[in-house]
Amino acid sequence: MANIQNLPIDIQTNKLLDWLLDRRHCNMKWQSAVKVIREKINAAIQDMPENEEIKQLLSGSYIHYFHCLRIVEILKGTEASSKNIFGRYSSQRMKDWQEIVSLYEADNVYLAEVASLLSRNVSYEGPALRKQLAKAQQLQQELSRREVECQSSAADLRERYYTACKQYGITGEHVPRELQALVKDLPVVLEEVGKDTAKLEEHIQLYTAFTNFVCEWSGSVLPLLTFSQKKGNATFYEWRTGKAPTVVEKPVVDDAPPDAVTEDTIDWGDFGKEADTQVAAAGITVEDGIDWGISLEPSVEDPGAGGIDWGDNEVAPIEIEIVDAGIDCPDGVAKGEDALSILENSQSRSQFIDELMELEVFLTQRISEMGEEADVVAMSQFQLAPSVIQGQTREHIRKMLSVVQDLLGRLTSLRMQHLFMIQASPRYVERVSEVLRQKLKQADILVLKGATMAERRQEALEEQSRLEPRVDLLAGCTRELQKLVLN
Repeated sequence: MANIQNLPIDIQTNKLLDWLLDRRHCNMKWQSAVKVIREKINAAIQDMPENEEIKQLLSGSYIHYFHCLRIVEILKGTEASSKNIFGRYSSQRMKDWQEIVSLYEADNVYLAEVASLLSRNVSYEGPALRKQLAKAQQLQQELSRREVECQSSAADLRERYYTACKQYGITGEHVPRELQALVKDLPVVLEEVGKDTAKLEEHIQLYTAFTNFVCEWSGSVLPLLTFSQKKGNATFYEWRTGKAPTVVEKPVVDDAPPDAVTEDTIDWGDFGKEADTQVAAAGITVEDGIDWGISLEPSVEDPGAGGIDWGDNEVAPIEIEIVDAGIDCPDGVAKGEDALSILENSQSRSQFIDELMELEVFLTQRISEMGEEADVVAMSQFQLAPSVIQGQTREHIRKMLSVVQDLLGRLTSLRMQHLFMIQASPRYVERVSEVLRQKLKQADILVLKGATMAERRQEALEEQSRLEPRVDLLAGCTRELQKLVLN
């Protein structure tokens, strides 16, 4: 029977307190007793001897029964001089702590308190700390991922910025100036394209002969290409009138300022120096007051000044003459759009590109047809064709097509499209600069955001470093309490 009583009983930690109360091992009002004990402990710790182990015991978050037992054992050594012949201590410190131990042992209050501590550590304190620790670790992973994403996105935006600059043909160090410099080189590029148009003589002859033979077309074919093949990149005036201008007055386009004025800078002008000049120019005399140029007395020269002019007087009719720019200019003088070259003028340039595309489509179709002319019908159809058509081979047509495609590509590339836009509207430089500047601005914002993520990740790491010792300490205290209860 004695052996059965010594067998251990397995009780869940969170149900230990309920088990002690149900089995009457502890009083139901143990919390009131603990409240009294806590007051006596708070009073007793105010007067303690200088001992390192006692300092460590009192530095804990919560002093329980087993701590009090250890303090009593330490006081037996420090307060040995106050022990009388009956084995009692006259020291008030010893009396206070012995009373606390006695109160704990009454009705097994210490068991209820320790069971409550164990249940709280296992059910609440431990899970809460582990949850905070897991949250800090998860936050580190999330912030690390977002930091990498910000860095990657910033690098991608910068790459897109430099790719766009490369398409424009600039380095990107100072976008407005570089774009304006490209526009200044545009006439040279267009002049080279105009010179290379001379290579299209055979192309135009072949296309003209083919349209005359197949469609019996007697009208002009590719008029602008024919003109440019002979004259190069001539002025629009010469193309329109057929005469070379003696004087060319190109329109002056004001360049955008190299450095835009920021919003933070306000130009207040120089009022001190310009005030007198403006007043004198306006004809205002400042003496005792302001002369508004209004007289209340009728003038001698104007007899009707004292009355009202009803508009009955005869007034000479106003003649309005409408003059079209570039038409009523003197002969031989090219102004406005007439002064621009064929490839600079948007109207003639569009026609030039259209005719190049027309020639490209013709040559492409001719290459396709020449690959299928093995049948008898096709051979008989072209027996009566001019020699310029019959003498062509498929390989030669391909070479002619490559020349046309080269000219077309040089005029319709993305870089040339932007340069034409810049030439037509100087404000386009500001828009392009703003678009490119936004890419860099977004990249800088992402870099700052990545730095913020790194700071938050470091804070989460510090939080983890602070929580890990607390979790280990709580686990150690819980195991120690469990051992003390079992003993």
